[in-house]
Amino acid sequence: MMARKTRNSARNSTLGAVLATVLLTACAALPQGAVAEPEGQAELPALINDGFDSDTALSFDWPMLEIGTGQYEDGPTGLTVLKFGKKVNAAVDSRGGGPGTVNAKYLELGYNQPELDAIVLSGGSWYGLEAVTAANTALLDDRYRGGRWDNVGLVVGSIIYDFGGRRLNEIYPDKRLAQLALRAARPGIFPNGAYGAGRSAMNGGIFGCHARSGQGSAFRQIGEVKIAVFTVVNALGAVTDREGNVVACHKGSNWPENLKASDLMGAAPASLQPGWNGDDSGQDAERKNTTISVVVTNRSMSPAELQRLAVQVHTSMARGIQPFASEFDGDVLYAVSTNEVETGPGQTLPSMEIGVTASELMWDAILAAMPAEQVTQPEPNPDLNIPQSTLNSYAGTYRFSHLAELTVRVEDGALVASATGERDVFQVSKGSPRALLAATPDTFTVERGRYPFSLQFKDDTVIVNPGRWQQTGYRVETD
Repeated sequence: MMARKTRNSARNSTLGAVLATVLLTACAALPQGAVAEPEGQAELPALINDGFDSDTALSFDWPMLEIGTGQYEDGPTGLTVLKFGKKVNAAVDSRGGGPGTVNAKYLELGYNQPELDAIVLSGGSWYGLEAVTAANTALLDDRYRGGRWDNVGLVVGSIIYDFGGRRLNEIYPDKRLAQLALRAARPGIFPNGAYGAGRSAMNGGIFGCHARSGQGSAFRQIGEVKIAVFTVVNALGAVTDREGNVVACHKGSNWPENLKASDLMGAAPASLQPGWNGDDSGQDAERKNTTISVVVTNRSMSPAELQRLAVQVHTSMARGIQPFASEFDGDVLYAVSTNEVETGPGQTLPSMEIGVTASELMWDAILAAMPAEQVTQPEPNPDLNIPQSTLNSYAGTYRFSHLAELTVRVEDGALVASATGERDVFQVSKGSPRALLAATPDTFTVERGRYPFSLQFKDDTVIVNPGRWQQTGYRVETD
């Protein structure tokens, strides 16, 4: 890297000289030919196409459409790539109040010629947009696309917010992960649940539900016409089934046992506040959410038909997510035609009927996005007698990232945990130490509240909420 000097600024010139000196000094310590790597994500293990062999994965026959996923389990966070076998036509419909996209505006121009190569759906908020341009440059690097005006690669994409209260780090899907996923894409399989871009998705935050969700899909073929839908459900609203039931929610203590979306929607605005219905557990309303979706058909469509398809299917999603497209959502839907089935006299499946079918499929996809499991909390065992030496071995400070640390100490023969970094460690808030209750000799919990929480000590680590969405803290030396 070379420091850039600004001609008209003596201050910047001085700063540039200082930076250059620092860099030259650092590089002098490196072996000849070595390149200084910045600290960050370069060494994170990349998990590619996870869940492709799971029981919940969707299998379908469509060689034109390839899927690839990439995940950083250290986040956890990830991305999903939809790659097409040739350039295709596309339209976009944006509904949420905070969309994050790359090249989506271009699709609004409604050109007739097919130009789209791939769509990237990613976690990581604005940082995840790097994955979209990275997939595009991979097309060039692999000589799949080139520099001629009629052969330039075009990849579009959108992101979800998956930071904040759901994990204790700021790892994001980056260039390396996107290019690995693009190159590993294969047809006929889509992993439903907490995979790819949906790895740390959640829903229902507007009501404090904070339930885990993920990505979902559905497929149907009618004669020659194929329709596939894909969605990453990171919605502020709650996912709702066709009987009106809320599919998953960490409910308040006095909430209805069989919770329906109408219970929550009808009680608004009171149901949006802590303490609704006499609940005393409180709620942490983190209102930064997004649902990003794609509908694909092989039937040839005009730009106007594709735009109507996008609008119709996107509108229909308000049935399965309540409320939908709020000012705190960034909802975006892409509609794609691969142009493999031509239209003409006697066409048996008009575009409006494709819209109706795709709308119902999208509700299936929303439900398929919901993982079977959620984070759970073990019951404490008051009869468990853990040796003092074991408790002492658990004491220490554990770092999850530069943002989050947990300090565990022994007080009166029991463990107490404190959040000592910049942010809370889930149910252990800064300035509010929590007594840890033993469930097993190495697993502890806290007094039960609305949201589950547990700690497992293992060697020199502590694992928060062991399982699918666990966070690992590493013991650090303290003065």
